[in-house]
Amino acid sequence: MQTGWWWCGLGLVLLCSEMLLGTLYLLWLGIAALAMAALTLVWPEMSLALQALNYAVLAALALTIMRKLEKRKPDLRVGQAQGEEIGREGVVIEAISPMQPGKIRFAQGVLGSREWVAYADTAMAVQQAAIIVAVEGNSLRVAPAHHG
Repeated sequence: MQTGWWWCGLGLVLLCSEMLLGTLYLLWLGIAALAMAALTLVWPEMSLALQALNYAVLAALALTIMRKLEKRKPDLRVGQAQGEEIGREGVVIEAISPMQPGKIRFAQGVLGSREWVAYADTAMAVQQAAIIVAVEGNSLRVAPAHHG
């Protein structure tokens, strides 16, 4: 029964870490640890070596399931139409060059944030207006805004 509490604690630590980091990997590892806690309640005489082996198997299965679910899910953003952010204008707050990302700020949030790491194919100075041309993971690709 004692090791069940350790597995439960590990599971809760992993789940809390997942809430802070948002990787999705720690979620599944935490679920596997909580499943191990339940297994030690059902089978309290399980040796520590067998517990570790079972956890490794459960974690591998959980991550495999996550990968399969991830491949099946369409790339949708809740509350945002695909491409709705393309063309939105912001202001460069950290210079951007083709070799170095910078930062851009928007008057209204884009996908939940007002400031973004930004990449560009041309150099852009601080206070220069820029528009979004693509969303690339956790950053934006921008281009100079042409007014006139």
